[in-house]
Amino acid sequence: MFATPDESSHRDSPDQPAGCPLPGIVAAFTPRLAEFAFEPGFVAAVDQHVAQLRELLYAQGPELLPLALDRAELSQYAVEFVDALIDIGWREPVGYDFAVHRLTAICWLVREQGLLTR
Repeated sequence: MFATPDESSHRDSPDQPAGCPLPGIVAAFTPRLAEFAFEPGFVAAVDQHVAQLRELLYAQGPELLPLALDRAELSQYAVEFVDALIDIGWREPVGYDFAVHRLTAICWLVREQGLLTR
């Protein structure tokens, strides 16, 4: 699968809150971003998940321009999502499913917003 929150927090930057799953998600799903070059359906699905996450985490201003995401909010969402995946015994498939789309969207948002460097 990928690094659990406890595993990722011990080997990443000291400014990351304890239990932050974002470094583990980025490490595991960054290779999936390369698939954007030849999988337009995957790009579209991840884009939809990015939009849903932005809406869910209120990252849109009154002018409908994207605002910077809050690392703590995205991290809390990711913890809950990963916990739910662990509860159901999810394993990363070779192809794509809802969880792969959502985790890749989280990875993309973290990288795009520089959430590991703040």
